[in-house]
Amino acid sequence: MTSNDAETAETLKAGFLATVPFARTLGLRFEELEPGRSVMRLPDEPAHHNHIGGPHAGAMFTLAESASGSIILSTFSDQLDRAVPLPTTVTQTFEKVAMGDMVAEARLGRPREEIVAELDAGKRPEFPVEVELRTEDGTVTGHVTVVWTLKPKRRD
Repeated sequence: MTSNDAETAETLKAGFLATVPFARTLGLRFEELEPGRSVMRLPDEPAHHNHIGGPHAGAMFTLAESASGSIILSTFSDQLDRAVPLPTTVTQTFEKVAMGDMVAEARLGRPREEIVAELDAGKRPEFPVEVELRTEDGTVTGHVTVVWTLKPKRRD
């Protein structure tokens, strides 16, 4: 996908939401999607709230993990016939109380070329996707790092 390929981006967004039912259940929406970067939104809904009226940590995690996973599609869709993407570890920090709609901006933490070169060399590359969580007004409320791997598929 090239960064200006709007039709491909729309196809990937629709495909992601079609194959990830929990993202649909929470009403997650894409704001932007391009190779190496994704921005998604979690709408403020009472069903998403925790005991203090903000979004539940699990809903915020799903938002962040979904934004990170959508980067896999936009950046590595041409590699998925030979590798399975899997998250390996996740860290999440909470920095401020979140209220209202939440936005997750995810960025690939290593160059695509390095990752694909490792896959070409028969390795199982690992790479971070850094996610910033913020409220509608831009207040940063937390960070999530998802470490992904591309596990080579066995050829039978």
